Amino acid sequence: MSTESRTWLVLALVIAGGWMIYLLAPVITPFAIAAGLAYLGDPLVDQLEDKGFRGRGMGRTLAVVLVFLLMTLVFALAVVVLVPLLIDQIKLLILKLPDYINWMEKTAWPWVAGHLGIDPRAPNLEQLSSWGRNYWQQISGAAFQVVETLGRGGQAVLAWVTNLVLIPVVAFYLMRDWDALVRGIQDLLPRSVVGNVSKIAAEIDEVLGAFMRGQLVVMIALGMIYSLGLSVIGIDLAFLIGMGAGLLSIVPYLGSIVGLLVAAGAALFQFHDVLHLVLVGLVFGVGQMAEGMVLTPKLVGDKIGLHPVAVIFAVLAGGQLFGFLGILLALPVTAALNVLVRHASARYRQSAMYADREER
Repeated sequence: MSTESRTWLVLALVIAGGWMIYLLAPVITPFAIAAGLAYLGDPLVDQLEDKGFRGRGMGRTLAVVLVFLLMTLVFALAVVVLVPLLIDQIKLLILKLPDYINWMEKTAWPWVAGHLGIDPRAPNLEQLSSWGRNYWQQISGAAFQVVETLGRGGQAVLAWVTNLVLIPVVAFYLMRDWDALVRGIQDLLPRSVVGNVSKIAAEIDEVLGAFMRGQLVVMIALGMIYSLGLSVIGIDLAFLIGMGAGLLSIVPYLGSIVGLLVAAGAALFQFHDVLHLVLVGLVFGVGQMAEGMVLTPKLVGDKIGLHPVAVIFAVLAGGQLFGFLGILLALPVTAALNVLVRHASARYRQSAMYADREER
């Protein structure tokens, strides 16, 4: 097969694969989640398999069972502890939303307009304020409608239950057979390219590992730092603001900037003094110092190499094209493509085409 024919074949396979993913996205989603969980747990499984406890290794299945139980425990603790706290914070936000809107309309906006020299007439927020006051009363009715819909939509409920059962089962078997699956794929590669493909795959694994394991821990740690700090200084919505800022830190500086602005607004509304603004700035300053000096260097390093704009575009484009599955796959795929582009760029700079262009 000629090089041109091989190129067109690869392009056709990529297009066909993308179209199949688009059509089968609802079916693929639980398998993608399970594969992500298996990928996260595989290094710990390998470590237990090699060293185990007290330097004695253990069987692969036993190591997988222990890691699986650990992941299940972490998930259960998150559901039991964090989800109710998050729900309470959302309820508090809904209850206070009319007051926030009124404060913005009567106090914050006139102050900003006066200092910036613009029209002090506030935007029409009366409709939003009325909506906020009535929203909580509508929630109870909406809740009953959801329950009624779920009662009628037995197929949707069955799909959710199936996914809840399917994800851990698939994750367990993928985690147990992960190394065998990797070796099987490697054995199928043509011997002429196996060296280069293995090298690129190792770099992709390093980038994905740094992102999926390291960045995830950094986001959670920052969220806890912000939440604890804001809670200590008395911010009512400390957990909601702090964890939101931590999750947004997936894009460098976005989480800290958005969290700082929102927390500053909440502090002004709640306390009406400069002291708490300074304290909010101190909390986010400590978080940024912890991220820059400890968390990112120790957990992530400089292996990812994704530009913030690429991160934002990848998430938005993935969600637009493939829905929730696209959001899940956006950053791993972008990280892998980043490695491939880096290798393609290196080969291009070593090619005769680049040298000829340089001479001209």
